[in-house]
Amino acid sequence: MTTSMTLDYQIELQRPEDLAAVESINDRAFGPGRHQKTAYRLREDVQSLDDLNLVARQDGVILGTIRFWPIVIVPGEGTPTPALLLGPIAVDPELKGRGIGIALMRAGIARARELGHRLVLLVGDYDYYARVGFDRVPQGCLMMPGPVDYDRLLKLELVPGAFAGVTGMISRPM
Repeated sequence: MTTSMTLDYQIELQRPEDLAAVESINDRAFGPGRHQKTAYRLREDVQSLDDLNLVARQDGVILGTIRFWPIVIVPGEGTPTPALLLGPIAVDPELKGRGIGIALMRAGIARARELGHRLVLLVGDYDYYARVGFDRVPQGCLMMPGPVDYDRLLKLELVPGAFAGVTGMISRPM
């Protein structure tokens, strides 16, 4: 059980029957235009990773959600680098600021590390995600398949050195 500012909840794997509630939280948190963003285009026709998708649940009610997706970074030459794309992460808007999102990220990152993943990327607010260890991708190292604010492209090495020498286009798995 996790406690954040007087909320008692469990962080657990997302179940198939949670999908409608998860989508509802994402819709309320990000609005109807969320599917137009470049990060969403990387997720089209790709299955999120069931062994990493988590929810924060209190008395059967989903308070927040986090998902991870497989991606690859395709260099001009050489072998593609597998990675994870974190997102969306969303918390019921009425419960924001209570630490649920950070708790979901910490749990998801720990689980990804345990499962042998090496690198996580996301597009998001640096100040928020830096609290769990993300930092900016150096300008010019990676490209996205659509418009993105590259100051918001962040990385987290789950294995030290996992980003060393990585350059290329972020893409769906091949």
